[in-house]
Amino acid sequence: MENIILEEENGIAKICINRPKALNALNTQTLKELGEVISEISERKDIHAVIITGSGQKSFVAGADITEMKNKTAIQGREMAILAQKVFSNIENMPQVVIAAVNGYALGGGCELSMACDIRLASSNAKFGQPEVSLGIIPGFAGTQRLPRLVGKGIAKELIFSTDKIDAQEAYRIGLVNKVYEQDELMQQAVSLAKKIMKNGIYAVSLAKSSINNGLNMDTESAYAFEADLFGLCFSTEDQTEGMTAFVEKRKSSFKGC
Repeated sequence: MENIILEEENGIAKICINRPKALNALNTQTLKELGEVISEISERKDIHAVIITGSGQKSFVAGADITEMKNKTAIQGREMAILAQKVFSNIENMPQVVIAAVNGYALGGGCELSMACDIRLASSNAKFGQPEVSLGIIPGFAGTQRLPRLVGKGIAKELIFSTDKIDAQEAYRIGLVNKVYEQDELMQQAVSLAKKIMKNGIYAVSLAKSSINNGLNMDTESAYAFEADLFGLCFSTEDQTEGMTAFVEKRKSSFKGC
């Protein structure tokens, strides 16, 4: 991997986009490498949480690589969008919880990458935005779909149409990020949150993620039924037996993730 750094510790995988000279911009190679890493981690039973961040203290991901994109044909542009959408969907739907540690600029493809994660934590210097229409294109890595689902249609349209960049506090106010921390605290807080989540029934967390993600794309009655199916599935697991037994016995649970 030339543009991705992967570190693993205590069941947590840290993925760092590492193109600091390009402000960690996403080119085709980086997207493919990210896709490979995500596919590998998704199959791992020893990894229970993932943190995605960018190299350095200035940028999470400043966007897609404009130098690479500027001479693409319509077909090539579509192919890049499909590639990025597939990688980001795999992030969104991987069984592990994914936390974006947004440590600077999250513009264009960077904002779209953060939105594919389950939870977004931002440093106080982070900037978010979808500036694509100022380049004569639209957000193509699912930004026109995820942003309105997160912040509402009106705010999403304003951000996309105006290309305004917003700071971390404004992103927090509109619900685009969950928490804001100082730069030197960001990764520590991301790890702390990952560990907090991992103390719970990790298989149940994975099923809850699936229920939320899939239910949002169903009609209400189908979503209720899907939730009931997964709820029932929990009762076939060792974690459910342990969790409820520990509760009755007034002790801490010792989950196995199965």
